[in-house]
Amino acid sequence: MAADPLDKLRLRLMQDLLPVGVAVVERARKGGLKDVVAGFSAAEVGTDPLSRLRQEGEPLASQLRDGLDRVSPGLGNPVMKVDVRVEQTPPEAAPHEPPLQALPDEAALQARLQAMEQRLGQLEARLERPA
Repeated sequence: MAADPLDKLRLRLMQDLLPVGVAVVERARKGGLKDVVAGFSAAEVGTDPLSRLRQEGEPLASQLRDGLDRVSPGLGNPVMKVDVRVEQTPPEAAPHEPPLQALPDEAALQARLQAMEQRLGQLEARLERPA
């Protein structure tokens, strides 16, 4: 993902540490030290306190990361490096071109155009007549 050690550290901080920190701060703000300690206690058997706090703080951490991205894109949510390649097909093998025999001939196009002009004339005549 991130090759640079500093990018790896920042990614780890934003994705793992920030949600836990936000959850701890929210618990301290709402319930004081008692709720903070309760967040790290193993009251629920089989659950990791850090993963529980990470889940608890993820919505607020996501909002914080999005806010950082509005300040500077890539600051909160890291920009992922992608490799883009364009493959060109030879012009004779283009699948979207219709074969030449499928194109209508000029006489058929002229006949269709004449029919459209006649229909347009009929519609104009109907509009000019009072009802």
